[in-house]
Amino acid sequence: MTTETPESALEGDRKRDKRMSLAQHLVELRRRFMIAAIAFIVCMVAAFFIADWVIDQLDNPIDVIAADGHGEAALTFTRITMAFDMKLRIAASIGLILSGPIWIWQLWAYIMPAMTKKEKIYTISFVGVAVPLFFGGVATGWFVLPHIIEVMASFVPDGASYNQFFEASYYWDFVFKLLLTVGIAYVLPLFLVILNLAGVMTGRDILKGWRIAVLIASVFAAVATPGSDIVSMLLLAAILVVLYLLAAGVAMLFDRRRRKREGDLMTPTAAP
Repeated sequence: MTTETPESALEGDRKRDKRMSLAQHLVELRRRFMIAAIAFIVCMVAAFFIADWVIDQLDNPIDVIAADGHGEAALTFTRITMAFDMKLRIAASIGLILSGPIWIWQLWAYIMPAMTKKEKIYTISFVGVAVPLFFGGVATGWFVLPHIIEVMASFVPDGASYNQFFEASYYWDFVFKLLLTVGIAYVLPLFLVILNLAGVMTGRDILKGWRIAVLIASVFAAVATPGSDIVSMLLLAAILVVLYLLAAGVAMLFDRRRRKREGDLMTPTAAP
């Protein structure tokens, strides 16, 4: 039976005093939301001024399609307000991506008070690694985007009667979903590490799936790059495989530390 010392009782009172009421939680949530919203609006306004440049970059693959003899190709605006609508879509999408680190941190910062010190360390580490990985994936998606459009355009039958007109809003939705997908794909190996920390998968389990990982990475790289650009295909596939192997290595390191810690707990201590 343990007795509570005056010092521990005082510390417990202090911890209880730090607990927030429902009203305080709502105030804190509103403050976090306002910070995230302001960051998003600022990034969106900044992105609005570069939307024309983004549209020019997106139009380059269409010009290449037309120059390669795949028929007439053009980016079309089928409604009066579609040009302005597309600029808003681009600004909102870029603003959401650029402000991502801020609103993600605000979300975690709101949750953090309920976490243990160890959980906070894991959370900060996760955000610190996930953000650059995601932006790296977005950059890779932007790099392979022209190749994907060219590959898809190659399936259109040759002939003067076949033309390709890309509706602006649909075109941007395709681009944004692609960038988002590749960005998330770069972060997926990190989720494997999280599953390992949660005890769902061991590092060896992750490593055993390397053949499937190589196959998926190769297929994705082959689709994302033109057949003649072997260097880009191999580079993209290599990046995805390396990220997967790094996740397996980190997970195996955590498994080793876990086994060592459990072994220390199982080792009997000598009696004094």
